[in-house]
Amino acid sequence: MISEVSKNNHSKIVRITSAKLLSWKKDGTGRLKSTILGYGLMLPSLLIFSVFYYGPAVFLGYIAFFHWTIFSNTSTFVGWKNFEILFNQPIFWKALWNTIYYLIVLVPTTTLLALGLAMLLREAPRIRGGGLSRALIFLPHVTPVVATSIIWVWIFNPSFGLANVILHIFHLPALNWLESTRWALPSVMIYTLWHSIGLYTVLFLAGLATIPRSVLEAARVDGAKGFFALRKVIWPLISPITFFVVVLCSINTIQTFSQIYTLTGGPHGGAGGPAFSTTTDSLLIYQTAFMYLHFSLAAAMSLVLFTITLVIIIIQKILADRFVFYR
Repeated sequence: MISEVSKNNHSKIVRITSAKLLSWKKDGTGRLKSTILGYGLMLPSLLIFSVFYYGPAVFLGYIAFFHWTIFSNTSTFVGWKNFEILFNQPIFWKALWNTIYYLIVLVPTTTLLALGLAMLLREAPRIRGGGLSRALIFLPHVTPVVATSIIWVWIFNPSFGLANVILHIFHLPALNWLESTRWALPSVMIYTLWHSIGLYTVLFLAGLATIPRSVLEAARVDGAKGFFALRKVIWPLISPITFFVVVLCSINTIQTFSQIYTLTGGPHGGAGGPAFSTTTDSLLIYQTAFMYLHFSLAAAMSLVLFTITLVIIIIQKILADRFVFYR
């Protein structure tokens, strides 16, 4: 009888084990099929990124340490020679300073102004025409950079431009704007601020929409009003979106090219002028590669710019770990 019981138990164990193995096999096959299907759906995008992003990035890192020209299939290894040439060029340091100055001024200004507009627009649904105000603020961001830059060239015209007309209304002296080494880069900043502020305002609006009204009402009951409420209640609650806006604005600012090329070209001394006052690293990379055909030197410059961007983002991430609060 004991042997019969043991045989029954053994058969049950065998059946259970077989069922588990069969179930595992089916689940494993299903996971494999899902994995293959997932990578198959991702393959077109991966191919596009590989051809137009990852491939050129790897090739850029390669030619930065070689002497390479587009007219020859041969390349000569030169090591750090391209970087030595680059660091001995005064124009590179001038472009680097312009880039840093452009970044330091524009990022905080854009962030603070976008937050202020977002807080005003948050109350816009209660105001007549509030929806139209949101559309008008976001509209410049979706307009073509080159087309609007040409319009702003006329606005900044020192003889009949709208900018000097506004200064004249307030009894201020006229400026040369794009033709002045002092005001050319600030003029580009004004245009960039006008063109990009809508995007960051919408991002802050999305962040403000996540704050419950009950929290703000409770803060008001406790006496938190005005700037104190902004600093102690609102800003900590939207610190993640603030961090995202700062990082995105920093990257976009460092990569600025189209408006500088368009606004400072033609009669204003050529792109990056006058006297290299608006030449940033992005513009200098373009000129070095496609105007002077020094592709290896431009690649070295691109690596330097990438390193600077990476360092800035790492610093921002370290600060974010201290000041950003996730709910």
